[in-house]
Amino acid sequence: MTETTFTPSPDQSIAFREALGCFGTGVTVVTTHTEMGPRAITVNSFSSVSLDPPLVLWCLAKNSNRFGAFHNCQHYSIHVMAEDQQDQALKFAENGEDFSHADWIADHAKRPHLSDCLARFDCTLNAQHDAGDHLILIGQVEKVMYRTGKGLIFKRGQFGGFADLI
Repeated sequence: MTETTFTPSPDQSIAFREALGCFGTGVTVVTTHTEMGPRAITVNSFSSVSLDPPLVLWCLAKNSNRFGAFHNCQHYSIHVMAEDQQDQALKFAENGEDFSHADWIADHAKRPHLSDCLARFDCTLNAQHDAGDHLILIGQVEKVMYRTGKGLIFKRGQFGGFADLI
């Protein structure tokens, strides 16, 4: 077993990213509606914040080519992807404008709802916080959908699954 210790700095960004990759995360796709149509972005920086009021957060990279579509969106949906939705998550990671590979419908706020995800959180923007090279978006959850199934997990640059115990 080899252990690496370092002080995070710009020249240690690869090592820092590798260390962060030791923590497995779920895979989500965030969707919104813009003047130019529906947009999506694949995100693993999703977390609950509060039960009362119901708040969740996700982080948006400032250098993302989708920053313009998402940094001021007032309504968005966060989809927790199922294990068999890896291809869809990857396609949205590559191109957030192309929904041709996805089965979806728009809700009353025009938020795209992706079919067959494990959970969906329909949010209204509550707050934004500047955080280095990212923007933290906190959403107030208006509506939730969830089902049983296996979730899509990302760890150390690889996708995998995790079975429900229910």
